[in-house]
Amino acid sequence: MPEPTPGRLMIGITLFRPSPDQVDRVLAQAASGCAGVIAFDDGGLTEADAERLTRAGVTVLSAGRNLGIAEALNRIAAAARAAGAETLLLLDQDAEPETGLAAALLAARERLRAAAIPVAVVGPAPAPAPGHKAPAYPPRPGAQACGALPPACAPVQFLATSGSLIDLDALARIGPFRADFFIDGVELEWCFRAWSLGYGCYLARDVAIPHRVGGGVIRGFGIAMPRQPLFRMATYLRNAVYAWRLPHVPLRWKLAQAAYLPLQAGLYWADSGWRPAVLLRLLGAVRDGALGRLGPPRDRA
Repeated sequence: MPEPTPGRLMIGITLFRPSPDQVDRVLAQAASGCAGVIAFDDGGLTEADAERLTRAGVTVLSAGRNLGIAEALNRIAAAARAAGAETLLLLDQDAEPETGLAAALLAARERLRAAAIPVAVVGPAPAPAPGHKAPAYPPRPGAQACGALPPACAPVQFLATSGSLIDLDALARIGPFRADFFIDGVELEWCFRAWSLGYGCYLARDVAIPHRVGGGVIRGFGIAMPRQPLFRMATYLRNAVYAWRLPHVPLRWKLAQAAYLPLQAGLYWADSGWRPAVLLRLLGAVRDGALGRLGPPRDRA
């Protein structure tokens, strides 16, 4: 398995009101020495913590306000490319990757490239974290699988950005993450766009990373979903509805979402205690998605 090298790989970490423990995780990544680290402050990083990161060799980027995850990722990718990196391992501030994650994903990418399979992103299998629902990555119908032995890869429709290894040449051809999506559905739209342009998204089944989305799990109607702030749920609905207008999003996915989104919205409303204001916010989000009214949500935290 190839060892990561600083010139080949960069690590990008997004920060939003990070706790001291979360800042310490960034410092630990920098101390590992396996790659250069870029951190984007999307708001709330103290001046003292920014100085700590800088002294440790972390490149700290900031716009002085919350630009959303998509724009933060785009700025990290631009900085990594300017530094001469070929690949970018994306992490969020809660990520606690296994030792060897980067090496395993690089090995998976090399196996795909050796098989002449164009690849946009390779990511680890999702692992559940206590009190959180792990994401599910549906298989990509008709796409080529790669290998039966580690590091075996499976084609999937999309991957979460946190824990994923992005090929920066592929990113340049596919285009940036949609900044007008702001936060939810960003990776889904980008991965569908990648597939439509001939670049695959692959799951490396021999390595995993825990995911912590939201503040717990809501269950009902036979489904489970993360418990999110209202603005997050509304943005998710808005972007999912807007995605029905995009030609690179598969029809099968659009039909599944048409059935699934009302259940999710109903479950979220029930969890809120059937508050009318919540229902109105969710309905407004659906309207905004249908009309193409994107951008930062007005009630974002």
